[in-house]
Amino acid sequence: MTQSESAQSSSSAHGLTTGAVARRLGVAPTTLRSWDRRYGIGPAAREDGRHRRWTPEDLAVLHEMCRLTSSGIPPAEAARAALAGPASAEAAPPAAPAPLPRPAAGRPGSGNGLRLGAVRQECRGLGRAAVRLDAWAVDELLGSVIAQYGLVTAWEEVMAPTLHAVGRKWETSGDRYVEVEHLLSWHVSSALRRAAGPPSVGARSAAPPVLLACVPGEQHTLALEALAAGLAEAGLSTLMFGAAVPPEALDQAVRRTGPAAVVLWSQARSTASPALARHVAGTAWGVKGARARPAVVPAGPGWAGQPLAPGTVRPGGLREALTLLRGLCHAAAGTGTGRPGVRDQS
Repeated sequence: MTQSESAQSSSSAHGLTTGAVARRLGVAPTTLRSWDRRYGIGPAAREDGRHRRWTPEDLAVLHEMCRLTSSGIPPAEAARAALAGPASAEAAPPAAPAPLPRPAAGRPGSGNGLRLGAVRQECRGLGRAAVRLDAWAVDELLGSVIAQYGLVTAWEEVMAPTLHAVGRKWETSGDRYVEVEHLLSWHVSSALRRAAGPPSVGARSAAPPVLLACVPGEQHTLALEALAAGLAEAGLSTLMFGAAVPPEALDQAVRRTGPAAVVLWSQARSTASPALARHVAGTAWGVKGARARPAVVPAGPGWAGQPLAPGTVRPGGLREALTLLRGLCHAAAGTGTGRPGVRDQS
């Protein structure tokens, strides 16, 4: 046996160090020491009475602690359940089957240092899992909140607040949290696509599609993906073009597809373009004497305070946008035009 193999065998026999356990679980060593000091979740044995060495049994308790805190359960309560062992968990009723009360504004505690404020408890669990880079827990939580609360509530009250908190943390911490933001964004996008499911065959002929596009220069697509998922859930046809669509490409897409509505997403005021919105609203297609134009829906915080064409409606959130677009699609299906009841005589 080589010296390296001997060292590894010795390490395995005596347990893992705190640093090795922290790397394996994706948590900070200071978090493990804090759990040990506050809740008694520590190694059963210590070398020379000082150095922590974690056994497989200790790791099992830690894994349960991580799972419970990721689901939004406060650390102290999670620690009691983790230390009680699997028998206690099997005897207990399923965790959080009903909507959980929101904490009061200003209540301390969040997702591993993320400033979340007054949010659902699930936000804190999602934040903790994201900061730990625990992809499995993030995926499980996202699927759970969508199944429990529905897509709209899951987006507006869990996903979006957590994404905003991670974004603020990234902005104020240099590049320290960029990996957290990227991981969470990827899994939110994946969860939204799973929720949308495959395209509805019946939606292809029921009504003209809704065209979804970010304005030029806009790279943030997750809110638009949530809208696409909500429209798919309602059985409506969508065409998702994603981030930073050039004006020429948008113009061609509108003329080729004849959409019931065009949603233009702008996250920042610097990317919103009233001129582009007016151009799209004036785009017409069809035969002479019965030309049609789309309804334009400026969406996102970047449009706040921007001058919009008369009759243009800017939805305040996902729920309002879905209601508006359902009405536009149903009206377009009834009139056979892109914009309900609007025909050009040119």
